[in-house]
Amino acid sequence: MELPRVGIPDQLAARMSMAEQHDYLRRAFGRRSLLRGGLITAAAMTAGPLFFPSEAYAAGDRVIPFGRHLAFGRNPRREMRIGWQVPARVRNPFVRIGHHPDELGERIPAETRALHSEVPGVIAPYDQYYLHAEATDLLPGQTYYYRVGHDGYESTAFSSFRTAPLRGVPAEPFTFTAFGDQGVSTAAVADNGAIARQNPVFQLHAGDIAYADSAGAGLPGDHFDPKVWDAYLTQIEPVASRVPWMVAMGNHDMEALYSPDGYGGELARFDFPGNGPDKCDAVYSFIYGNVGVISLDANDVSYEIPANHGYSGGSQTEWLRHRLAYLRWQPDVDFIVVFFHHCAYSTTKSHASEGGVREEWVPLFDRYKVDLVINGHNHVYERTDAMRGGKISTALPIGGTVHPDRDGTVYATVGGAGAGLYKFPAPDTYEGHEIDPVPVQTYSNTKDGKVAETVDWSHVRYTGFSFVAVDVKPAWYGGPTTMTVRTLTPTGAEVDRFTLARTAGLRADLGLDFRQGADIGDL
Repeated sequence: MELPRVGIPDQLAARMSMAEQHDYLRRAFGRRSLLRGGLITAAAMTAGPLFFPSEAYAAGDRVIPFGRHLAFGRNPRREMRIGWQVPARVRNPFVRIGHHPDELGERIPAETRALHSEVPGVIAPYDQYYLHAEATDLLPGQTYYYRVGHDGYESTAFSSFRTAPLRGVPAEPFTFTAFGDQGVSTAAVADNGAIARQNPVFQLHAGDIAYADSAGAGLPGDHFDPKVWDAYLTQIEPVASRVPWMVAMGNHDMEALYSPDGYGGELARFDFPGNGPDKCDAVYSFIYGNVGVISLDANDVSYEIPANHGYSGGSQTEWLRHRLAYLRWQPDVDFIVVFFHHCAYSTTKSHASEGGVREEWVPLFDRYKVDLVINGHNHVYERTDAMRGGKISTALPIGGTVHPDRDGTVYATVGGAGAGLYKFPAPDTYEGHEIDPVPVQTYSNTKDGKVAETVDWSHVRYTGFSFVAVDVKPAWYGGPTTMTVRTLTPTGAEVDRFTLARTAGLRADLGLDFRQGADIGDL
């Protein structure tokens, strides 16, 4: 979508925040610029009348659901959220679940979240209907089956999911997967197939999900095609219908057509645990086995693409501080994994490193001894040695092992999920992967613009499509527990492997009140 600027000077347009762009669209097109459909906010409602999606209902037997996808609820041991899409409005959508596909329970009503996309002369009127149901009071570590439907139709096909294991008891070994920057492509389909073969218990997506906003510059001139989301949800359904698909926000996920802050579309399409700071729906955490996972929104701290810079008013960083303290206090949480979009450390020519992340969050990762940070944004695979204070603290060769409590945090850019690939700075334009490259001339994005730097922390680089599979081996208190990260191509070839090791149940006294980061889903 290219948003007509209606006389706004280019220099001014480049400084518009997502909220300002949203307001600009509403003012420029009046009623014809519906922005948030069934999720419209009170603030938007006071701005004047808008067009809403059609209220007409389709004949239920003629509407086939598609795009099923799962997400953990606030408590992943007892809650699962099920989302799907229908091409027209239907009556009384529902999901039924049970321990056996032939013995499903009563209907659980689903919520309809409608989006209407329209910009005269740019986007023809287009309605999308996203349905969401929440299964609660589930048992930990159990497999459940489910089917979706609505009046006049119930799917004969079923899918399944498994809840997180009970806390405080070492789980069986498990695997989760992660990547960023997927989009809709044959490479993305191949990556999905390879992920399914890993049988993960959840999948992390580090932002730039579908690329319906193909420009991703956070500007009024960005292009947007809402139909891309239909293709994306169809593409991921074979995996996401049985594996919780946990997403973070990237720069391409800021869609000015939808309030608030360009995230209204994502709030219609996806469910989030809802335990993060106010205004930051895609900021959350959950515990699975002995791993605590945190999703952050790096658009809030980005100097490179500042359309949403500072939108949380600092609440996200403050929440992160308390959340890390809380997770480190938990005797059954050994590893902490943080994922978000903009890279803390990367050397590619396209985006390199984000100085805002380094300023706001890296000191917290150091203080609370985060084990693994997963980023996207740069469409490559690249990972550091173990880091503290922006420098190598311990070298980590391919196949090596580090102890993050004393050795430092490993940062992995995993942006090769399906979007067009990037290159590294010349002469290191590797088509394959490099082990322990020589120091590299690159840059970081700061409040003063791009600042050149020479770095030696880039240990492995790969320019092909890839994702990571993380194999976790929990242990009883005092025993050795490990998290092995394997980087795989869509064919299953291994590009990189390293292991993070800890002693189960061993934690440091960080001197903070953990209760400030607690929520009922974790107690």
